[in-house]
Amino acid sequence: MQLKPAELVINEDGSIYHLNLLPEDIATTVITVGDPDRVGQVSRFFDTIEVRKGKREFHTHTGHLNGKRISVISTGIGTDNIDIVLNELDALVNIDFKTRTLKKEHTSLNIIRIGTSGSIQPNIPIDSFLISEYAIGFDGLLHFYEHNTINYPEIEESFIAHTSWHKTKARPYVLSYSKKLGELFTDNRIRLGFTATNTGFYGPQQRQLRIKPSQMELMEKLSSFSYNDLQLTNLEMETSGIYALSQLLGHEAVSLNCILANRSTGEFSTTPTASVDKLIEFCLERLA
Repeated sequence: MQLKPAELVINEDGSIYHLNLLPEDIATTVITVGDPDRVGQVSRFFDTIEVRKGKREFHTHTGHLNGKRISVISTGIGTDNIDIVLNELDALVNIDFKTRTLKKEHTSLNIIRIGTSGSIQPNIPIDSFLISEYAIGFDGLLHFYEHNTINYPEIEESFIAHTSWHKTKARPYVLSYSKKLGELFTDNRIRLGFTATNTGFYGPQQRQLRIKPSQMELMEKLSSFSYNDLQLTNLEMETSGIYALSQLLGHEAVSLNCILANRSTGEFSTTPTASVDKLIEFCLERLA
């Protein structure tokens, strides 16, 4: 099947529409970060950088560290951007741009998110690291794609009952990380967690400035939820989308979180840049 120009949009220079990348521009190991400025924060540790490209909020550096080729790309904030980034990264390695047809041989990417997050449990300290072993998405992205057995309906039903989840909202979906890739980052410095992916930073995460959130009790329900000793640990805005599309497209994915805030105690890190730097160094040490 040949993909139509309106389905696979290619720029005049042969690059993919939003990311502005050519197939040869990315490595099979891809680090994603939300903030475009964090791309350079990661790539400054590379031995060499061969690609520097950017368009809108999507900035990419590809280089080598200890002989390993690695790409780092900024996604911006939210699962709507993740939908663009993951689909276009996959297209770069699994679609022939000249014929607009799917390649016969599938290429699997290793996708590692390095992001910041806020814990909702008092025993998770700020400036600590957390791997999202599981993620629950409130964003609804998964429901726009055909899927069968990648999610955990039993946990979803338990969560819906515990929180009295409103029927007008998207059904929460639960996914897990790539155990194969996650094992690479197993360390006594980093805990396993169950991450909630929200659709926004303020109201959806029960932050009140001038508008009162509609469910002020939701934070308490999130922190008190437990399923077979599996407890929600932290909040952020991308992980469930990364896990959903990675599994549907046949890629390995893991989300690494630097805990900068604790919503239970009200604390926020006084050294956020240094803490993120430590997580970046830990990640690159394991990759290379």
